[in-house]
Amino acid sequence: MSPGGMIKKEIQGGIEVSLNLAVLLTASAQKFPNETAIIFDDYKLNYTQLNELSNRFANGLLSAGIKRGDKVALMMPNVPQFPIAYYGALKMGAVIVPFNVLLKVDEIDYILQDSDANALVVWEGFLTEAQAAYKRSELCQHLIVVQPNGSKQSLPNEAGVHSFGEIIKGDSHFNLVPTMPDDTAVILYTSGTTGRPKGAELTNFNMFFNAKYAGDTLMPSFPGDVVLAVLPLFHVFGQSSVMNAFIGRGAAMSLVARFDPVKAFQVIERDKVTYFEGVPTMFFALLHTPDRKKYDTSSLKLAVSGGSAMPVEVMLEFEREFGIPVLEGYGLSETSPTASFNVKERPRKPGSIGIPVWGVEMMVVDDNDQEVEQGQPGEIVVRGHNVMKGYYKKPQATADAMRNEWFHTGDIATVDEEGYFFIVDRKKDMVVRGGFNVYPREIEEVLYQHPAVREAAVIGIPDPKMGEEVKAYVSLKPDTEATPTELQQFVKERIAAYKYPREVEIIADIPKGPTGKLLKRELREMSHVRSQANAVRV
Repeated sequence: MSPGGMIKKEIQGGIEVSLNLAVLLTASAQKFPNETAIIFDDYKLNYTQLNELSNRFANGLLSAGIKRGDKVALMMPNVPQFPIAYYGALKMGAVIVPFNVLLKVDEIDYILQDSDANALVVWEGFLTEAQAAYKRSELCQHLIVVQPNGSKQSLPNEAGVHSFGEIIKGDSHFNLVPTMPDDTAVILYTSGTTGRPKGAELTNFNMFFNAKYAGDTLMPSFPGDVVLAVLPLFHVFGQSSVMNAFIGRGAAMSLVARFDPVKAFQVIERDKVTYFEGVPTMFFALLHTPDRKKYDTSSLKLAVSGGSAMPVEVMLEFEREFGIPVLEGYGLSETSPTASFNVKERPRKPGSIGIPVWGVEMMVVDDNDQEVEQGQPGEIVVRGHNVMKGYYKKPQATADAMRNEWFHTGDIATVDEEGYFFIVDRKKDMVVRGGFNVYPREIEEVLYQHPAVREAAVIGIPDPKMGEEVKAYVSLKPDTEATPTELQQFVKERIAAYKYPREVEIIADIPKGPTGKLLKRELREMSHVRSQANAVRV
């Protein structure tokens, strides 16, 4: 393959050009071989080293029997092994399936099975949950364990288990597999109001163009720039708008395994970070760090917010405090993710998610998919180069989401006279907590497993730090007892930590409509005026 990573393939009736998402790395390694690519505290990799390590990983997967088109799941925090494995697997034509590191055994098992994953690469700290799920899977034949330096933990003694170090012992040369632009590169699991997560299939072109446009136009960066990578790389925001965008430009990515505001300030000062991208809760935390003024943040040039709506007052306060603009954008896993953005070339409107990015159309429609009048609320629909191929193995869910050739987001917005979009509500019941999607039905189903629970309804309530917090209303069966703390702990033990309800309120009956449907609208209204005497918050 040519150094740029693209070849032309003759097909009937014309020429098709191949595209492998890993070209973002290989092209930068050719152009900027000695520039720093990865910083992780005292550990650094330049582009040549990162490229060669990912080549070794690609060769290691092939030697283990992984083939083009196989699914490789990644369950790691923000550590150097993530981009090594990510680009290495892409290079040999595999499909990446990133896992949220907070998932529990049943959740991991479901995604392994649903995605048809052949291999799971896991950080040692998450091995207990991952190994239990791996043992259940018939198709997943390889468990690759990433062990930090100095680890004394021995690997599980069972078939298919490898150390990451063992996998990357091979040849440092590798030619990109010529995947096609519309071949699936990444499957990102995102839940819905129907419960089980669905895998959004994003193509090489979806991810490549979204990252290139972000790095070239929306957040133009250059060798010598440093982005603070505190957004999880398993999440589409961190993966595309941070890792892929900045690797594609030859800039450096300073990894922070887990967000902590003090650690973030230390890294900004140490590495002279120029770009910060985060969800609103991170901005909130940085603003409220007691000793923030003692850190040198003068290197910062731009901040970007996404994941959930940022309160205007938080945005303006952050800009005053740090003297840099904050640009807000909008997108979903299904849109690779960026669909709209507040661009530098046009006036920024705090509270707005901006205008559609180049090549993307957005419209606000009513329940009949007819465009609403300017200023009226309606559902955002999207079409363009960023929209997913579909939900993996779920044709009906794909058809439901892609009605009339537009992707239906479920988000409610208005559009002003200049074409700026403003989110006003969500059509779905989804709660966005700290940038992570929490789906009420999943929590409700867990609550219903408790022997004392008669009915349960979960909603999102406003929270100044997290954007939204999860609250559960529960009614109990006759002659049973349960405390809010007990119910909260019951859920906490069964799902990822970011999902469990921070507030639980026990009420006699949950309001219902004439058909028996639980009326969450009334619960939201109730949450503003009800006494919190029966609620617990942790």
